[in-house]
Amino acid sequence: MSLPKPTHMRRRFLLALPLLALAACGFEPVYGPGGAGAALQNRVLVDAPEDRFGYFLVREVESRLGRAATPRWGLALTTTTVEDGLAIDSEGNTRRYNLVGTTAYALRDLDSGQIVTSGKVESFTGYSATGTTVATRAAELDAQERLMTILADLVIRRLYAADLPQ
Repeated sequence: MSLPKPTHMRRRFLLALPLLALAACGFEPVYGPGGAGAALQNRVLVDAPEDRFGYFLVREVESRLGRAATPRWGLALTTTTVEDGLAIDSEGNTRRYNLVGTTAYALRDLDSGQIVTSGKVESFTGYSATGTTVATRAAELDAQERLMTILADLVIRRLYAADLPQ
């Protein structure tokens, strides 16, 4: 005995079920009308960076949100990093490092000066210290840039999820 094949209507219903569930929970596309992406795109003035890490972080945030021609929001970013040695060889040389970064952010309304949302994100990346000094330095700089890209992505996600006033 075989099971009856689903009809086209049943298939359509099953395919539409996840969309109905998202609509029921208040899901709203980031770049849809009234979404946080539209509210932030080309409207955020990021505070000037103070160091190399800040430069990379601001560059990544601006590449995602655009540069503000007529800013409505101001974004303050503060980043701290810690480097941990992970792998030590028999001669006592550290061969692998973890670079851990934390970024605190605060989005403020430029008209009122009031902070709309704030928080902290954290991530890490690693690099190898094998080979020449030049290769190790290049790997370290690459890890720094990668970490700032990760932190920028995390901050942007939090900003998109924030309940921003219209």
